[in-house]
Amino acid sequence: MAKRKSSSSLMGTVLDDEKRRALIPLCCSLSMAAHCSPSSPFLRHDNAGPSAAVFAFPASWSADDWLLADGARSPFGESQIDASLFPSIKSVGNDAAAAVNGAFLRSFKKVIDASRLQAEVHKAASEKKQIVFTGHSSGGSVAVLATIWFLEQRLKLDKRVDQVDPLCVTFGSPLVADGVTVHALQRENWGHCFLHFVMAADIIPRCFLAPLSSFKEEFQSILHFLSPKPLSFNPKPAASSSVAFYNNVLKNALSMSNHQACLLMGCTNPLLEVLADFVKLTPYRPFGTYAFHNSESGDARLICLKNSNSILYMLFYMFQKAPEEDLEQVAHRSLEEHLLYEKRIKECLDVQNIVFVDSSEAIPLSSSDGYRDKAQPIKRLLKDLDLSLEGRLYLRAAGEWENQRLKNQAKVDSNYIKIQEGLSFLKDYRSTCEVRGLGYYDTFKIQKDVEDFNANVKRLELAGLWDEIVEMLRRYELPDDFEGRKEWVKLGTQYRRLVEPLDIANYYRHSKNEDTGPYMVKGRPKRYRYTQRWLEHVEGLPAGSSNESCFWALVEELCIDTNDNKPFLEVKSRVLELEEMLLHWVTGGNLGRDVFVSDSTFVKWWMTLPLKHRSESCISKFMKSEEDMLEERSDQ
Repeated sequence: MAKRKSSSSLMGTVLDDEKRRALIPLCCSLSMAAHCSPSSPFLRHDNAGPSAAVFAFPASWSADDWLLADGARSPFGESQIDASLFPSIKSVGNDAAAAVNGAFLRSFKKVIDASRLQAEVHKAASEKKQIVFTGHSSGGSVAVLATIWFLEQRLKLDKRVDQVDPLCVTFGSPLVADGVTVHALQRENWGHCFLHFVMAADIIPRCFLAPLSSFKEEFQSILHFLSPKPLSFNPKPAASSSVAFYNNVLKNALSMSNHQACLLMGCTNPLLEVLADFVKLTPYRPFGTYAFHNSESGDARLICLKNSNSILYMLFYMFQKAPEEDLEQVAHRSLEEHLLYEKRIKECLDVQNIVFVDSSEAIPLSSSDGYRDKAQPIKRLLKDLDLSLEGRLYLRAAGEWENQRLKNQAKVDSNYIKIQEGLSFLKDYRSTCEVRGLGYYDTFKIQKDVEDFNANVKRLELAGLWDEIVEMLRRYELPDDFEGRKEWVKLGTQYRRLVEPLDIANYYRHSKNEDTGPYMVKGRPKRYRYTQRWLEHVEGLPAGSSNESCFWALVEELCIDTNDNKPFLEVKSRVLELEEMLLHWVTGGNLGRDVFVSDSTFVKWWMTLPLKHRSESCISKFMKSEEDMLEERSDQ
């Protein structure tokens, strides 16, 4: 697998570098030019300094390319991401698939399947050019998916060492993916590859905060107005349509913002969950770096954020109209702003007046707060925006939530050595089992000596530590990159291989299978499922292939089935599969050879199998002959 590079600041490497900054207006111009060639799936431009291949995707001005037909099933148009194209975009531990806008995914697949994009991108990458994907409006959403696709391709090819990270630059792009996607991009250290420019009053980047079905009727007339024809030929949408569209998006943006703020501030009111069942909220979330252009402030200022929740709030708060403004004019301006990116971007890059708003400590709750000097640009900015106390609180909450996740990680990291010490104790216990002449699994299952009792106490202590980690991961209360940290993947694998056999022994020793069912179906704790998925994801292994720690559960179930006098033919396929896996695990060093101790549960069961099968088995070389075992037992 490819090594992942350390995170870097996209704004620092693009906006602060004169040559790379030149890519941004180029991307904007090329994105607009792509609209004039809708028959071409993309436009390409090769830039000399820096060496880059820029691929621009045109937007679609047909509502059918924005909205899925089945709005009743998914009112926001989301569909499960294609795992064959985007295998990394998922929650690993929670085993949750990501969701993206189904119509945009369909558009991207058409481009990737029916054009020369793949060949040109790979050729440019082989020439050491930086790959840049860009687009305006829905073309930006296709560019986002193309960027993720290319990042996945680089993982497969394992050619990242000398290759510059790709760049995705969008202008007025609507949201395209859900929170699981945000989590996955951060885990893979890909979030810094995305830069999105958004006008403060542009409605299109906010449109999917509202259910698609709620504005489908007026949306086509709005797209006709936005299409790249001379403005005199573009019919202005009816005032009622643009006002209804604006109000609908604003209302849903308010609901989404308030709901998310309640979650981040730790609201425990049960009505929150009840309301969420009745009021459908958008699944889409922003990711990457957002550069908001606030033309209302009187200067060409860029407001930059990387925190997904902060961006969500700014999408709402920068979009509100002032009480004295005329609603019809505001609604029409929200459409016109979508057409002005090429002019506005050049202005703000020339001035280069950039303010970052991600530090929660730097966000004052009032203009009179006595913050240090470096907070003054943010104070002036928030004053220009006339951001309410509520808005400031929400931005602070978003920052504090990230700080809390870092504190949770520090707490988990503080237990790292304690877990190592617990595993060292159990390794010593495993050595005593070998001295006593019985395997690790069977010795613990019998629970005969004080050493077995002490091992059980240590097993329970470690379970408590890991269950706490898993619960934090389930609620996304740890930083997104936690599951990709190599030291924790390694520790989790060691823990699973050493301790899960003890959990299985305890499960069948107390006959829990009789009440609950087989361990693999009902009894396996999440702490083992999570850590197994971590390893399989990092190593690029097929799902479920690294289940060597479950060997004894498979043996126990086969013992139960054969003791019930099931014919061998009924279990033969399972036996053959187990033997093949056992050979692979033992030769690979992932399973100890103590499974072949003559009095182990496995050997006793295996010796009951038909002689013909045993003689032809792939593991027969590891087993003593039946006569040797009978002689050994008679001597004892």
